[in-house]
Amino acid sequence: MLSAIGRVFRTPDLRRKLLFTLGIITVYRLGVFIPAPGVDYGNVQQCLALGNTSGGLYQFVNLFSGGALLQVSIFALGIMPYITASIIVQLLRVVIPRFQELHQEGPQGQSKLTQYTRYLTIALGLLNATTLISLARSGALLGDCPLPIIPDDSLVVIVLLIITLTAGTGLIMWMGELVTEKGVGNGMSLLIFVSIAAGFPSSLGEILRAQGVNIFIGVIIIGLFTVAAVIFVEQSQRRIPVQYAKRMVGRRTVGGTSTYIPIKVNMAGVIPVIFASSMLYLPSLIAQFNTPTDGTTPPPEWVNWINTFLVSGDHPVYMAVYFLLIVFFTYFYVSITFNPQETADNMKKYGGFIPGIRAGRPTEEYLSYVLSRITLPGALYLGVISLIPLIALVLINANQNFPFGGVSILIMVGVGLETVKQINAQLQQRHYEGLLR
Repeated sequence: MLSAIGRVFRTPDLRRKLLFTLGIITVYRLGVFIPAPGVDYGNVQQCLALGNTSGGLYQFVNLFSGGALLQVSIFALGIMPYITASIIVQLLRVVIPRFQELHQEGPQGQSKLTQYTRYLTIALGLLNATTLISLARSGALLGDCPLPIIPDDSLVVIVLLIITLTAGTGLIMWMGELVTEKGVGNGMSLLIFVSIAAGFPSSLGEILRAQGVNIFIGVIIIGLFTVAAVIFVEQSQRRIPVQYAKRMVGRRTVGGTSTYIPIKVNMAGVIPVIFASSMLYLPSLIAQFNTPTDGTTPPPEWVNWINTFLVSGDHPVYMAVYFLLIVFFTYFYVSITFNPQETADNMKKYGGFIPGIRAGRPTEEYLSYVLSRITLPGALYLGVISLIPLIALVLINANQNFPFGGVSILIMVGVGLETVKQINAQLQQRHYEGLLR
């Protein structure tokens, strides 16, 4: 292993890419701790010390920003606007035929969709920045902290804050694309990986201080088993064999080859978890706006019901609804991203067929059958992994951002595997030996 790492740094081109990637990551992490203009950094730290910021969607977004959100830094919005914009553009392919045409046009159409994603990212950044500053001015961002986060809330300061936070999102997007183009791995994924990994030491340290050495060792053991299970499932796939008949193109004979269609057990990735978390935050947000602020009028009965069952992550009803939403969104997202009819038509167009299955409609029905069966274990796996932080919250009173479970472990393992594969492929091109044997 050490010799393989040595080969990586002895290869000039690969060394340059790795150092460039590390440099971008360093700049990104420095920006997390630079406070935005007009923000009182001392008051922010005192509010964070009170510890009233756990739970809710903004804690979830804070995980993706590497702690920058609750620090109200120049990178407070993190990569979340870009993720949301990418998901929206992908979903719009189903609704807007023009988007689907661009997707099928190849690199030129993809670049156009990427441009739309950038524009939408800036628009969402403006919206998120306005919302974040409104929460910071009211004190609701850091758990109703009495200290003012933005002492001077004049119009000039507010506009400057909105521009700064939106520009921070644009800068992160640009850095991620630079890493994808000139570095190693997918830039956006690596920045999310770094953001989540940055919170691991503090989360584990908090468990060690609050629960003791025995619980800490137990958490590490559970974490290792969880990582092994995630790697096993993420690498698992159902390979559907495909054969291509021989045909004449001009004077050449093409085809006659055998390949396969890889259908992963978890085709949806972490998108269903993000959707489910966002949907579960909506009831609490609606209840918050319908709660009387005078302190004497009792809230409506339905608000009390939401606050009892759908706000606290340690309630069984919350866990059950969360699990069912993840299963539903897994099937929903897979049905959008993988089109059996399109795959069957492409196979028929190029003379491909699945052994024992007729081309055309029977192939489409077979692919739909396999997809629906293999998505079930993938959906259940996502639900169980996502419940680990909530179960840890009940058993050892851990934070909802428990490191070994949920979105954090899925993203870290997935990005880590993909990055190692890319480094391995580049090493094999130059040395005939990869990073891992």
